[in-house]
Amino acid sequence: MNFCSHCGSHKVEYKIPAGDNRYRHVCCDCGFIHYQNPRIICGCLPLWENRILLCKRAIEPRQGYWTLPAGFMENNETTQEAAERETLEEANARIAIDDLYCLFNLPHINQVYFFYRGKLKDTHYSSGTESLEVDLFKPDDIPWDELAFTTVRKTLTYFLKDRSKGNFIFRKEDIRIPSAQ
Repeated sequence: MNFCSHCGSHKVEYKIPAGDNRYRHVCCDCGFIHYQNPRIICGCLPLWENRILLCKRAIEPRQGYWTLPAGFMENNETTQEAAERETLEEANARIAIDDLYCLFNLPHINQVYFFYRGKLKDTHYSSGTESLEVDLFKPDDIPWDELAFTTVRKTLTYFLKDRSKGNFIFRKEDIRIPSAQ
């Protein structure tokens, strides 16, 4: 960030504001502090009987790879509403949410992921504008080498493990990229 979007066009300085403990972009003229906070991504692990609904991404990042329906949370919605909306947008699928299942913190890219377990209300689904394909996969048919994100791989792995035990537990994990030494 080079210029203040609050007052118009004055330069900003990257410094620790008085009373704060983190570096922020601060306008040199009006003093406005530009807070930049993590982005929240919400999604769902939608099930129909013994199959999992996956979407092949039509957009970057990771275009052409499979993912669970998920995306950025919007203002004025809950995490559950965001998961339901994203599933409808990406897969044209209506779901009934069961429980919050996974929370992943990715501090190296300023993101927090919430995945819910859910059930499809029916088998009417199709590609949304952000998906090339949408399909139901049996566990043995999941395209593991073509999954888009670590968070999706971990969610599916945890789900299959928990399902085999008949006990779904809430998962929370920090995913960090090791810093260069």
